[in-house]
Amino acid sequence: MTQRLHLVFGGELVDTQTTQFVDPEQIDIVGIFPNYAKAYAAWKDAAHRTVDSAQTRYFIAHLHRLRDEEAAASSTEELG
Repeated sequence: MTQRLHLVFGGELVDTQTTQFVDPEQIDIVGIFPNYAKAYAAWKDAAHRTVDSAQTRYFIAHLHRLRDEEAAASSTEELG
């Protein structure tokens, strides 16, 4: 089975209509998870803990997609 890593992170946003953080150095890194289901559970828990903070948002980043892009880019470079 292919490993599909996901990163869960969040923090206070400048504006809820954007994804710009007030202070990127204060981003809460919840963790890296081996699949979407576990990442979703961690995201949901973090979102529930900060429900009273309207400016705080959490996100799930699909790290496996970044690895897939790197692999595709290196195979394309080998052809060129």
